[in-house]
Amino acid sequence: MKILIVDKLHPSIIPSLHDIGFEVDYLPDIDNAAIPDIIHRYEGIILRNKFEIDKTILKKGGKLKFIARAGAGMDLIDVQAAKKRNIHLINVPEGNRDSLAEHAIGMLLALLNKMLLSDKEVRSRIWNRESNRGTELKGKTVCIIGYGNMGKAFAKRLSAFDCKVLAYDKYLKNYTDKYAKEASMEEVFEKTDIISFHLPLTEETRQMVNNAYLGSFKRSFWLINTARGEILRSKALVQAISEGRVKGAALDVLENENLEELTEDEKKSFNYLASSDKVLMTPHTGGLTYESYVRINEVLVGKIKELVAKGEVVKR
Repeated sequence: MKILIVDKLHPSIIPSLHDIGFEVDYLPDIDNAAIPDIIHRYEGIILRNKFEIDKTILKKGGKLKFIARAGAGMDLIDVQAAKKRNIHLINVPEGNRDSLAEHAIGMLLALLNKMLLSDKEVRSRIWNRESNRGTELKGKTVCIIGYGNMGKAFAKRLSAFDCKVLAYDKYLKNYTDKYAKEASMEEVFEKTDIISFHLPLTEETRQMVNNAYLGSFKRSFWLINTARGEILRSKALVQAISEGRVKGAALDVLENENLEELTEDEKKSFNYLASSDKVLMTPHTGGLTYESYVRINEVLVGKIKELVAKGEVVKR
């Protein structure tokens, strides 16, 4: 059985797959245009971010038994079309949830304590303590939108800060645990001091956080997005910050992450965010640590191994 890997993964992936009986073609530098011509050779494909699997690719990949994403989101894959062809779908949010949770905590603390601005000023020999007075996380109400692997890992880290944690997840029931209390969106809009998004990108969540959404909160708040940039309208965020409804934002993801191909409207929003001392941005590195690089492989191979053990990955 053969697996095609089209993105760069930790080198441990190849011997690990060999150990469970797979031949591996590791082609992280392959041109996307070449993939449709060879996909018919493989029972499995593993990808990260570079390639979109649509109906055309699925049709050409007649032998495919599984598609594995070395990450959490499945927005690059036509999930419904794959399911219709009885192709197993694998993702590994367990692999980088701890990395992302720590990153979100770090961004939040930096935002509340004006660390980015303070650092910039001190480097410029400006020693201004009062204007850089911070805000404590203790006692604040943090609302987590999406209580899956990422949201739960973030809530667990928050437990050390003596703050109140509410969670909203449209697709779960009775999910209150020792780290967060289940809440309605009405409660979220009423009680939020800090909101953090941990949602997959779907047609339902795309541009979900717009002017109407941000205008529904009863008081000003801080915002964190480490999920997908497209769930948040940058233009709406700019307006909310400029009007004081959003006190500050920590963004690991952007609506358009190809910064060389922004539209004129996107450029205006990006330039505002980039020049604001109330905004902290990182280049989609929330789940990107040395440890998660290895752990993603371990979880991924484990899930493929389970399919093999069940006899669900066999030659046709």
